[in-house]
Amino acid sequence: MTRSLKKGPYVDEKLLKKIEGKKPVETGVIKTWARRSQISPEMVGFIFGVHNGKQHLEVLVSEEMVGHRLGEFSPTKKFIRHGGKMQKEQEAAKKDAEVAAAKAAKSTVAVKK
Repeated sequence: MTRSLKKGPYVDEKLLKKIEGKKPVETGVIKTWARRSQISPEMVGFIFGVHNGKQHLEVLVSEEMVGHRLGEFSPTKKFIRHGGKMQKEQEAAKKDAEVAAAKAAKSTVAVKK
C-alpha cells in the first residue's frame, strides 16, 4: 500500500540534516539505518551506507533511484542456492565435463609439439 499523497513522501529528517549544505564529492559514506526513507532529488550523487541488519552496504544514489526506498538497494537476505540431490548431480556433471575438456585441451597441445 502506498503512502497518501496528501502526506507526501517520507524522508528521515536526520538523513536530510546529514546531507544539508554538503557536496556529494566531498562527503564519504553516510551511514544510515533509515531503510524506509524515500530517496529525494537532493540525495543524488551521495553514497549511503544502508544497514541490512548485519553491516552497512554502500549505495550510490542515481537519478533513476528517486522515489524508491533506501532499503530496496540493500538486501537483507543472502541467497545461497536451491539445493537438493538433483542440483548436486548437475553440478558434479558440469565439473566432470570441465575437467574432461581441460584434459582434452592439454592432450591436443602435447600432440602438436
